[in-house]
Amino acid sequence: MNQIVASGQRKSGSPQDDGPQQYLTFSLGGEVFALGILNVKEIIEFGNVTEIPMMPSFIRGVINLRGAVVPVIDLSARFGGKNSTISRRTCIVIVEIDGEDGKQDLGVIVDAVNEVLEIPRADIEPPPAFGAKIRADFIQGMGKVDGRFVIILNVERVLSTEEIAMLTRMGDEDGATSAA
Repeated sequence: MNQIVASGQRKSGSPQDDGPQQYLTFSLGGEVFALGILNVKEIIEFGNVTEIPMMPSFIRGVINLRGAVVPVIDLSARFGGKNSTISRRTCIVIVEIDGEDGKQDLGVIVDAVNEVLEIPRADIEPPPAFGAKIRADFIQGMGKVDGRFVIILNVERVLSTEEIAMLTRMGDEDGATSAA
């Protein structure tokens, strides 16, 4: 029973459970963001990322995670900014998402991981229609924590494998056009 409720919440974020939800909070470009803890598999230190040519700028490359090839996405660049500056506190958050071929692991570069918070559903506002520095469809909601807002990301949108594949194909076509 819990498994069904958890996966239902994970996919749609439906308000069927009024209890607090747990989120991993992290910093990115001076803002605080959150991901549902059910999507987070692990947090690793920023290490060797192998670059892949002809990829959009927000795809930093791939890492070897215990023998599996995991794509790494730079969230700062994904949100339309510049690539993240790597520092001592930079981490890669390994996130599991539902792709067209089943579950897929993706790495997400963040400036620093903060903490795991419980945010009651009553303290989550709908996403703003405008004014945020990122696309509105990337935002699942705005969580109120200690008098400040935390941007709760819609992980299925931000890390949409279909959209990333489409952007990669567009990059390939641009490269073929300019090479011709």
